[in-house]
Amino acid sequence: MNVPDDPIDACESCVTCGDVAVPVRIARLLPGGLALADTGDGIEEISVALVAARPGDTVLVHAKEAIAVVAR
Repeated sequence: MNVPDDPIDACESCVTCGDVAVPVRIARLLPGGLALADTGDGIEEISVALVAARPGDTVLVHAKEAIAVVAR
């Protein structure tokens, strides 16, 4: 298995899969605890099942899971 030296390079498919949580803005809530989030580089589907997020909120996301609401 080829493992990259930089963990951020490990997943080029989404901005939220690195070893850090990144802030994103909730664009729209979806059914099933999901949401569309504006990453600044595009829109990604994330889980908001662990937080009480609303459209317009900024949340911290790690591995496609919102872990905290940081701004309303």
